[in-house]
Amino acid sequence: MPAMSPTDPRAGNQPRGVEIATYSSYLEAQRAVDYLADQEFTVNAVTIVGKDLTMVERITGRRTYPNVALRGAASGAYFGFFIGILLLLFGGDLAQTLLPALLIGAGAGMLFAVIAYAMSGGKRDFTSTSQVVAGSFAILCLEENAHEARRVLGGLGSEGQGAGGPSQDEAQPQTPRPPEDAPTQQPTPTHQPTPTHQPPPPVQQPPNQGPPPS
Repeated sequence: MPAMSPTDPRAGNQPRGVEIATYSSYLEAQRAVDYLADQEFTVNAVTIVGKDLTMVERITGRRTYPNVALRGAASGAYFGFFIGILLLLFGGDLAQTLLPALLIGAGAGMLFAVIAYAMSGGKRDFTSTSQVVAGSFAILCLEENAHEARRVLGGLGSEGQGAGGPSQDEAQPQTPRPPEDAPTQQPTPTHQPTPTHQPPPPVQQPPNQGPPPS
């Protein structure tokens, strides 16, 4: 991400303006500002602000004595090569100035790197790279230009749909609707026959046969 010029009066101050758009990546925000510039909009009123900042440290490998010595020799050889070039400019010989400068620089860089790693006591036995990552990027614009900026960015969205991207209405499937003239059929209720309670049959009494014989 390019740094702000030190001559910019906005440097060191909080960004001013209203939020006109938000994007998930810096490339999308940069594309939107490029589109504003292509439409001859006053981009000096626009600011890209990263939100939800997170410090990320990515581990790149282990630190061992061979790795430390190799890195130290490489950095020392680079410094020695620079010193040898300066000696050549002042009339030195290639074989007598550049090659000894490379060897001396590589040896000194290796020695200092190994000593520094040994003095660390193994507290940081890995290499890493650090960066600040934003969760989203908001585009702010001065309030007097915000309405025009929103109107111009609306053209960017229409160009994205014209290039072949489906619109929201086309992306959602439409369910078929019944014709208005068709009569609506109501389900006929199904009646279950209710059981009828029949009275129990009468109890038949045995016929009277008279008094028993004496």
